[in-house]
Amino acid sequence: MDNLQLYIESLVFASPKVLTQKDIKAALEAHFDSKFKDKELAELLEALTQKYVDDSYPFEIVQISGGFQFMTKGAFYPLLGQHLKLESKKKLSKAAMETLAIISYKQPTTKSGMEAIRGVNCDYSVQKLLDKELIEIRGRAEGPGRPLLYGTSEKFMNHFGLKTLADLPKVKEFAMGENEIGLRTDDLPEPKPEIVGSEKEVMEIQEEDVPKIETSMPGPADQGRIDEEE
Repeated sequence: MDNLQLYIESLVFASPKVLTQKDIKAALEAHFDSKFKDKELAELLEALTQKYVDDSYPFEIVQISGGFQFMTKGAFYPLLGQHLKLESKKKLSKAAMETLAIISYKQPTTKSGMEAIRGVNCDYSVQKLLDKELIEIRGRAEGPGRPLLYGTSEKFMNHFGLKTLADLPKVKEFAMGENEIGLRTDDLPEPKPEIVGSEKEVMEIQEEDVPKIETSMPGPADQGRIDEEE
């Protein structure tokens, strides 16, 4: 069959995991509705392997785990390592983190469900999370328009070190009361008023502001006046 090697090459290139000769044979036979000999496929795979040995290619086809996979050649590992290091430093925005939290606890959920909680459009955040493979599409919801359902991915579990979704922090753990850091608010000491300037200046100001009140007791000469007023 013409260009069979190109079909095999496309399969190995597109596969995210190691592809065995058995897998390749099954895919080819299902596509062409024809039988292929193991010897013929083995020869084509060997030819492909030799093709990428040439130094003009930065990648090659290698045999690992009983199958075949495209891999970058060793000379380029430092560059790729630096790239991955830079990528790992990129943090999610606050909006993306909020969206991811909603999906984590409400999954599977629709985009409209996220927006109802956040109160803003979530298109950009959802796309970023999909690009980083932290979430995935889980199908469609029943209802008008059959909107897409989103849930967390296996990469999300690995990234946050979770065995199951049950390991996520409980929502009630975030519902801490205001100022609740081991002491109740009524246990805290009363705040002292801030004193501006020297203590002497403050006392002088306070004394000037307080109206003076006569506190002298009436003497014998005033007793008759008091009796007359009564």
